[in-house]
Amino acid sequence: MPLRSGRVPRDAVHHPLFARCYARVSVAAETRIGMARVRDRLLHGVSGRVIEIGAGNGLNFAHYPDTVAEVVAVEPERRLRQLAEEAARRADVPVDVVPGAAEALPVESEGFDAAVVSLVLCSVRDVPRALSELRRVLRPGGEVRFFEHGLGEGRAMVLTQHALDRTVWPLLSGGCHLSREPVRSLRDAGFELGPYKRMMMPEEGPVLPSSYCVLGTAWSPRGSA
Repeated sequence: MPLRSGRVPRDAVHHPLFARCYARVSVAAETRIGMARVRDRLLHGVSGRVIEIGAGNGLNFAHYPDTVAEVVAVEPERRLRQLAEEAARRADVPVDVVPGAAEALPVESEGFDAAVVSLVLCSVRDVPRALSELRRVLRPGGEVRFFEHGLGEGRAMVLTQHALDRTVWPLLSGGCHLSREPVRSLRDAGFELGPYKRMMMPEEGPVLPSSYCVLGTAWSPRGSA
């Protein structure tokens, strides 16, 4: 997949301490809270040329089915990108890991059949701009697979999430925000929402401000973006 012309920033995001912590915690979460099963559900049946936004340390790569022809995985953080490159070499499908930010994807327009956003909309700096870019790079009618966390339930939890977002949470968590609404954001960006399911992670155990998740599918409009 050709990159867009011009210089691609190699360090659009730089959170080295968070990246190291995230790499350890995310690997443990694969089995401890069932994230591996969620990744299987997220990627089941996806096909064609796929762009993955905010690939992190590449834990999705092992779950792509053989119906996928190519994955272009965009990751802005240097340490996580290095880990993603290692995971790409072990993947059963071709994966090309590239630097870049969600708000300025380094790929040509309408070049992908599907896009994957997994625990990334919480941390992008400009959600509407990132989703506008997603529409640009998908072919008309292209599919979006998403798994995101966001706004919780109950007044006390929502107030807690907003308070954390205004104070320590983004600083400690690589720019993550707890109270965003991914389904609403996708709808507002013009995507056609398909089936989605709200779920808690972990499914059993304590309810955390980051526990409120949604897994689903959307489509890029078939008209012009």
